[in-house]
Amino acid sequence: MMSAKTPNAIDTFVGSRVRMRRQLLGLSQEKLADQIGVTFQQVQKYEKGLNRIGASRLQRIADVLSTSPSFFFQQDESEPLSLAGLETSVAADPVAEFLHSKEGLALNRAFLKITDTQLREKIVALVKAMAHAQEGRGVVGEQTKPGETFA
Repeated sequence: MMSAKTPNAIDTFVGSRVRMRRQLLGLSQEKLADQIGVTFQQVQKYEKGLNRIGASRLQRIADVLSTSPSFFFQQDESEPLSLAGLETSVAADPVAEFLHSKEGLALNRAFLKITDTQLREKIVALVKAMAHAQEGRGVVGEQTKPGETFA
């Protein structure tokens, strides 16, 4: 049984998604708080899962953050939140952990500003090549056959 001071896992997950979306949009806790009619301390509590977000408040947050309320319950774009898989969500998932980091947010913001699809693909290929080289599986600058990708 959960104590009164222990945040609910779903509230924590939803709060982390609010934080991620807010930071991705470059919005401060104060600005979000002003736009949804609460204090910035209340936004902090929502983001930490300490206070549960009611349905109407979650809808308002979604409107301000230009997304749908369902976004806050998704582990990825296609997978809805399940309590069974929650233990391995943000804290145990290195991708989610990176996306919540300062570097991850900065990288994603910059990448989203690139509108050229081919350039985006080349950047992804470059980063994959660098990662493989660092892991000892390849050499940066190594030529690949047309259509070959690093996976």
